[in-house]
Amino acid sequence: MKKYAYEARDSASNKIVKSVVQAESEHAAARLLTDQGFVPLKIELEDDRSNVIDRILGRITSKDKILFTRQLSTLIGAGLPLSQSMRTVLEQTSNKRMQGIVQEVIADIEGGKQLSDAFSKHPEVFDKLFIALVSAGEASGTLDEALKRVANQQEKDAAMLRKVKGALTYPSIVLAVIVMVVGFMTVSVVPQVKGLYKDVGRELPILTQLMVSIADFFINFWWLLAILLGFGIYFFAQYLRTGAGIHMKDKFKLNVPLFKGMFRKLYMARFTRTGQTLLSTGVPMLDMLKIAADGVNNVIVSEEIMRAADKVKGGKALSLSLKSEEYILEMVPHMIKIGEQSGKVDEMMGKTAQIYENELDEEIKAISTAIEPVLMVFLAIVAAGMVGAILFPIYSLVNHVGI
Repeated sequence: MKKYAYEARDSASNKIVKSVVQAESEHAAARLLTDQGFVPLKIELEDDRSNVIDRILGRITSKDKILFTRQLSTLIGAGLPLSQSMRTVLEQTSNKRMQGIVQEVIADIEGGKQLSDAFSKHPEVFDKLFIALVSAGEASGTLDEALKRVANQQEKDAAMLRKVKGALTYPSIVLAVIVMVVGFMTVSVVPQVKGLYKDVGRELPILTQLMVSIADFFINFWWLLAILLGFGIYFFAQYLRTGAGIHMKDKFKLNVPLFKGMFRKLYMARFTRTGQTLLSTGVPMLDMLKIAADGVNNVIVSEEIMRAADKVKGGKALSLSLKSEEYILEMVPHMIKIGEQSGKVDEMMGKTAQIYENELDEEIKAISTAIEPVLMVFLAIVAAGMVGAILFPIYSLVNHVGI
């Protein structure tokens, strides 16, 4: 089937509507619109090239997804038909790429597909958690509540990511500034010290000679360094996309000094929050574990959750299945066990998520407090090295000339 972009007048509201529709031909598209109560004004075959450009230039942010989900939930909860709700959201969407995806979803549901099936065609925007909750909402007739849960989940996950990125931003900026300053001093100042010593016929101190050699290498072979650095970054980035690279990166996050506690609590908060959201919507336990494993965004933790899922499938309790795993923090199986005994696993997972989200806030504050003296010590060492390599030789040379 082909996609047709159309402009039509809604017979009920007399409003002009712009969207896309899937049909075998332009005539079939016009007939489909007429059957739905629209008066076609313009129908033309959609240009796929513009979609490619939008995909390259456009980027759908978490804010775009949250806004879309929240608006759709509100409109469906107000009693508007699904198709009309989607069109209203489309009119309020400013992101061009998101507009294109919403138009495709509208075309699919108007073609008779379930909303969850239409969303599942765009996994880069609507993840498995989103699809599972929408599907459960459709089955139970509580689609607006399901979408509200999705929006809440998205907001909590986005808030946690912002905090983690904020904790990593400050040290990254400081280290980048230190590297640039050292590079500038090495390339511009150190060679001048070398010239002064050459003029008076004296040998450079060992530390200064080392920096001069490094500076000469940078000046003469910067192009080679740039090529090697470019290839190194490219091949390392490609490696990180392989299974072994992803495994190494995710294990590093779980064990890196100073930050490992933050990452472990982040993954536990994601797992338990996702589990609480899915179970409260009626998603079966095994399906919840599979979706939650994908949602933590760490292959090491995902593997542990899936091993626990296999044990659950064999009849073992979830709390006992999780207890033996290395990176599942102790509180998770303990709280789930309480939930199993009371018949409220979803509620206890929600409380666990809240605890870890609060602890994550404290962890980030602790890291921010601890990292400042560490950076200050590192900066002092770098400054002392620069002073020893540049200023001391100059003072020595001045004293020699004075004598």
